[in-house]
Amino acid sequence: MFIFIMKSVTKKIRNAFLLVCLGLSSHHVFAQHPNLDITSDDVTSMRAAVESNGLFQQAYLAQKAMLDEQILLPVDVPVPKDGGGGYTHERHKKNYQLMYDAGIVYQITQDKRYANYVRDMLLEYAQLYPTLPPHPKRKIGKQNPGKLFWQSLNEAVWLVYTSQAYDLILPSLSAGEKTTIEEGLFRPIAKFLSVDSPETFNKVHNHGTWTTAAVGMTGYVLGELEWVEQALYGLDKSGKGGFLKQLDELFSPQGYYNEGPYYQRYALMPFVVFAKAIQTNQPERKIFEYRDGIVLKAIDTTIQLSYNKLFFPINDAIKSKGIDTIELVNGVAVAYGLTNDAGLLDIAKQQNQILLTGDGLKVAQALDNKLTQPYQFKSVAFGDGNDGKQGALVIMRQNVNGEQAVLFKPAAQGLGHGHFDKLTWQLYDRGEEIVSDYGAARFLNVEAKFGGRYLPENKSWAKQTVAHNTVVVDETSHFNANVKKGNANHPELLFFDKNDHVVMSSAKIDTAYKGVSLKRTMALINLPTKNNEAPELSFVVDVFDVQSKNKHQYDLPVHYKGHLISTNFELDTQLTNLPVLGKDNGYQHLWLKAQAKPKAGLSQITWLNDNGRFYTSSSIMDGDTSIIFSQIGANDPLFNLRNENAFINRKANAKNHTFVSLIEPHGEYNPSKEFTLEAVSKVNKLSHQKIENIDVIEITLTNNKRYILAYNAQQNIKDKHVNRFSFNGSTYQFDGRFKLFDI
Repeated sequence: MFIFIMKSVTKKIRNAFLLVCLGLSSHHVFAQHPNLDITSDDVTSMRAAVESNGLFQQAYLAQKAMLDEQILLPVDVPVPKDGGGGYTHERHKKNYQLMYDAGIVYQITQDKRYANYVRDMLLEYAQLYPTLPPHPKRKIGKQNPGKLFWQSLNEAVWLVYTSQAYDLILPSLSAGEKTTIEEGLFRPIAKFLSVDSPETFNKVHNHGTWTTAAVGMTGYVLGELEWVEQALYGLDKSGKGGFLKQLDELFSPQGYYNEGPYYQRYALMPFVVFAKAIQTNQPERKIFEYRDGIVLKAIDTTIQLSYNKLFFPINDAIKSKGIDTIELVNGVAVAYGLTNDAGLLDIAKQQNQILLTGDGLKVAQALDNKLTQPYQFKSVAFGDGNDGKQGALVIMRQNVNGEQAVLFKPAAQGLGHGHFDKLTWQLYDRGEEIVSDYGAARFLNVEAKFGGRYLPENKSWAKQTVAHNTVVVDETSHFNANVKKGNANHPELLFFDKNDHVVMSSAKIDTAYKGVSLKRTMALINLPTKNNEAPELSFVVDVFDVQSKNKHQYDLPVHYKGHLISTNFELDTQLTNLPVLGKDNGYQHLWLKAQAKPKAGLSQITWLNDNGRFYTSSSIMDGDTSIIFSQIGANDPLFNLRNENAFINRKANAKNHTFVSLIEPHGEYNPSKEFTLEAVSKVNKLSHQKIENIDVIEITLTNNKRYILAYNAQQNIKDKHVNRFSFNGSTYQFDGRFKLFDI
């Protein structure tokens, strides 16, 4: 009995000792400040770096000079009243950035003026925040409101930055100041974003990512490990929600984010900064190794999803967003700090921004030492969905007289920010959009335009199928514009392949319309030349096959950027009165400017882009297909939409139809030097045949040069599958998916 009691007592003492040690260990980790994305070791290195000439010193001096002006001004913490873009909204945004910047400069200089500036602002917030009701400009019933901002998303962004600012100045505060700030501000706002907003906190969505990151980072600063666990695993810590679930569900295995590049860029910041904070405080979690390094993959994928420094504008995207956004600047710095990948320095150089962080210092010193290597943009198919099998976003690139890119989108819906545009595409050449996507209908943070929110036309136009470059059946949008149905269905990628001269992909979907099968195959070609000469010609080949047992009207729009130059058919143009093309599903926003019915054979439409190059769309016509020229702007009383142009190939009263076209860049127009070169297409003939399972496209040029593109888009064929076909009396053979024959 005595031995049993002693063992029991010993066990209790041992467990108590372990708990004390764990508590001391946690206290030790959380008590060291700064302890988020900047550490004490970083600060030591940064203090030394600002004494030496270089990019880091330049960035520091610029930021310090700005702050020296700001801290002379009165602290302004206004009562919230404005929506996005209004004064109070923008002031609170500016405040979190100023506090964060001042905290960094305090750590480098140890000048308490900067810490006091942050302290005084936080004390103002601590006095204001407990008095605030939900924001007066909140969208009732649509999404969680904030208190400082009209939506809780902005509140979470504010806390991500402000928790870091607090972490940076904590050593300068008295015990009383800490208590006032934490009890009046940080604990109430963390509770508001988590316990009081479970539907957002547990949501697998970019709103949930920002919220969990904000609460988790605040937990690290305040030593609240319970908050960190909830941020990682959801409020009930079951793993059904939280940061790790978001890493599992929102990215494909290649690091593609379900909502598209614009929101991938936006969501990247909380993923990266919270991951860095986890790495700092709990390296044993190996967060940057989680799911085969998904955070680092996401950073690289975000870069790949750009052209000429701008992100591909699919779904709800603001088209001016690019690689110089702070989210990716931060991502590139963190990725370089972990990997020393010299290709990332190329992107950092283009971003032209140096962060005052430990990782920013590594980037700055590497750039100073000229360690940059060219970043390799690739042709790649990014699988969509958490399993990578829910369609794909395909990027095809070639370097022909300036980099060309085709974005082909057999991707998943993309949640609420997705557009109804299955199998759409875009073309880029010489730094410009050629075949375009509208992106989002929104003037971000311009309060005079619908409070800076998404405009009504985002739903009535930008999301609708006719706003994109894909087939519209019976003037209705894919999935009848039902988001839930769209999210439940996705295209199937049939193949993606490439060689030295051709990048090609094919995909299909049978659920966008009941009883209608859509299949599209696209190729970006640079024609082979002899003696390794630089190729002069390139084409985009587009074969869109539509099949149904019932008759329908099929519309295939091409939204082009530039000025119409010529057509090889006559136009019936509206000269004095512009009718509206339709009544709903986006058609109500299109003016009918002209129409035509080309004869059977080759129809050609040429336009001139701002890059000084001509583009000709050559299409195979059957004599019964019409072409409509349209312009955006109808039923737009407040002039919310841009007046952009399109031509629409329309096949009416048909069960099956195949749209076959080729887009060719050519020539040059130089108004400064007053010359024009090769303004006329070199394509003389285009034909398409289906020979058993093989599609055969013949391209004949004006110099009688002929090429045959043959491909097999059937499902489940092997890489070494041998294809044979007879065409014009000759037999051809190729392995795998496709081959370009130079006749």
